Amino acid sequence: MSNPVVCSKINISSFAVTTAYQFEPKVNAFATVPFGKAIWSGSIIFGLNVFSWMTSNEITVKTPKIIMAVNIVTSRRKNLKLAGSERFLMSSTLISFLIGEDPPQRLDKAIARDVPVGASLSRTRLVRLVVGGAVTVNGNVVSDPKARITAGALVEVRVAAAEESHLVPEDIPIEVVHEDADLIVVNKPAGMVVHPAPGSPSGTLVNALIFHCGDTLSGVGGMKRPGVVHRIDKETSGLLVVAKTDAAHHGLAAQFAAHTVARYYRALVYGVPNANDPRLRGVRGVSFEPGNILKITTQLGRHKTDRQRQAVLFQGGRHAVTRTRVISRYGTPESVAQIECWLETGRTHQIRAHMAHVGHGLIGDPVYGGKRKLARGALSEAAKTALERFRRQALHAAILGFVHPITGQNMRYEAPLPDDFNNLLNLLILNPS
Repeated sequence: MSNPVVCSKINISSFAVTTAYQFEPKVNAFATVPFGKAIWSGSIIFGLNVFSWMTSNEITVKTPKIIMAVNIVTSRRKNLKLAGSERFLMSSTLISFLIGEDPPQRLDKAIARDVPVGASLSRTRLVRLVVGGAVTVNGNVVSDPKARITAGALVEVRVAAAEESHLVPEDIPIEVVHEDADLIVVNKPAGMVVHPAPGSPSGTLVNALIFHCGDTLSGVGGMKRPGVVHRIDKETSGLLVVAKTDAAHHGLAAQFAAHTVARYYRALVYGVPNANDPRLRGVRGVSFEPGNILKITTQLGRHKTDRQRQAVLFQGGRHAVTRTRVISRYGTPESVAQIECWLETGRTHQIRAHMAHVGHGLIGDPVYGGKRKLARGALSEAAKTALERFRRQALHAAILGFVHPITGQNMRYEAPLPDDFNNLLNLLILNPS
């Protein structure tokens, strides 16, 4: 071949894809074999290793100036040991790429910048692969994430097939709002923990999802498990999106980090937030936006003495912003409000801690809300009794919107209020003072 060819290879699931570019409309390209290197035009780069017990099916798609050769490879070699790793792999996938111009000096930062987008490997995952001996630079294993690297270096990353999770699948009914090959959206009931923890080792949403999804979980972070990218409290009901693949997990996590996911909650609170309330305007961190929208801006961090609580801070902690507006008011004088809250950030207990901070704690919240003495005659006895007996925080994740991390489609879902929330609202409406 007279013209130079530049090869780059990415992985899509278990498919190794080699793309060749040249200045003529016809190219002969050959994808890498498992555990080997790339070749083109009969030349060998860094040697070629051919293993037995191997099948390969090649599919070539030709367009002007580009040919894509896709190899679907099955290897029956077992007990393969990666250099620098104590881990034996049943199967793995190879990702090869060149480091671009002016790379960051550290290996982990450089490969995080230049790894093909289709590989969907986060920097955290890449660091683990480097330390585990699964990354080579110009044919040599490099296990130090801080190692220096230069432009033009050939990097190969071997990603092991996902392992079975240690978490136990449990046949627990769940309400599925949407499901496809990449993600699942569920409407979690109050009383269900999202992820197993020392105090809740089973009966969680993750246990239910492992059972429900079965073999459709292709692996997140090297393990066959659901990719939880956000959580809601045990006693909060409503919508969550969970990734089923590494690619979806990577894309969803990036959206949550960029605060582009739409999350709207419904809540019942004591009192009625009002921009004309001088007390509320005097609370630190409070401001109002057009339309009587209350904005709360603080830091949040662990409480010094109660580890179950989040404390509102103005130094230290993590930045937290909540906006809320009143939907309806109840009582004479007005004593309870249904509000809509939406999050700019998503910190632990954010809405609960913020609403308590401004003096409008959530009804039923045993940690932040508590019980409040209402004005005499503000509500009927039936309504007051219902408020006192409400056994969880009156908080529901009602709307969830995001961009599908694989298809790019805008996704938006709404979950109706659960029965206990609705029943309480009906008592407030039908039993005025």
